[in-house]
Amino acid sequence: MITLHWAYTLAGAMFAAFALLSALDRSNRKRFGNAAFWGLMALSLLAGGQLGDFVNGLLVLGLVGLAGFGLIGRGNPPTSSEDERRAWSARLGNRLFLPALIIPATALIGTLAYNYTPLGAFGWIEERRETYIFLCLGALLALAAIFAWLRPPAVAPLQEGRRLIDAIGWAAVLPQMLAALGVVFAAAGVGDIIGGAVQAVIPEGSIFLTVLVFGLGMALFTMIMGNAFAAFPVMAAAIGVPLLISGYGGNPAVVGAIGMLAGFCGTLMTPMAANFNIVPAALLELKDRNGVIKAQVGTALPLLAANILLIYMLAF
Repeated sequence: MITLHWAYTLAGAMFAAFALLSALDRSNRKRFGNAAFWGLMALSLLAGGQLGDFVNGLLVLGLVGLAGFGLIGRGNPPTSSEDERRAWSARLGNRLFLPALIIPATALIGTLAYNYTPLGAFGWIEERRETYIFLCLGALLALAAIFAWLRPPAVAPLQEGRRLIDAIGWAAVLPQMLAALGVVFAAAGVGDIIGGAVQAVIPEGSIFLTVLVFGLGMALFTMIMGNAFAAFPVMAAAIGVPLLISGYGGNPAVVGAIGMLAGFCGTLMTPMAANFNIVPAALLELKDRNGVIKAQVGTALPLLAANILLIYMLAF
């Protein structure tokens, strides 16, 4: 049976290749820091299940230390030149995007076929992990299509991947860490503390005020934690489930789905969501690192207000 561990292994092998190529990149004065950072990522993916919680915690501290002390930097791998890329663009145009479309197409078609045809009866893939496996398969098929069509050097995809991951830097692992932080907060009972404080302040029966605090809380916790998926367990345990759903009989689907959208409004307004807001500024070489956030605030605030009203009108 193909399990989720296969996907971890594939991702771990990719990061291991990034680590090796970084170590060999003499043009990057921080090459050993990069090699150590991506090597730790590879180790956690390849052997995290065998290392145990304590050692995995040390790996996380190692990643934080390498990034925090500025020991990682952007490399300049030997990829195609700007003139070569312009030549490919002029020759092939939008057809260059075809291999990229293979990935979502494989994930979508494969998942639907596996779940809604007799194919799933064979039990080849771990239950509820079909999309992840087909997503990885799509990446491999896209890579094979690129080699068959464009015939790049064997190491070119890895070098291009390293160029991109170096440009993103430590922010590439921020979503995983923040999601884990949300689970830690939920397990530590932060949601219960917040829920108790809300119940002490808001008068009983004030549905709109409770919805308002829930929506604002989702946005604010997302701004602090950088990820709505990390904020949701905390706010759901504090307000969503005990007050809105169990207490006032709100529709769980509406509270959950639109509550997540309220959290995403916070994503638009925080540098903690580095992969959405800081990385684009770095890749586009904007002079203002917060330029993306400033451009999004005018959309985020009205959208947050609309989500709060939708929860109030549709859930009750």
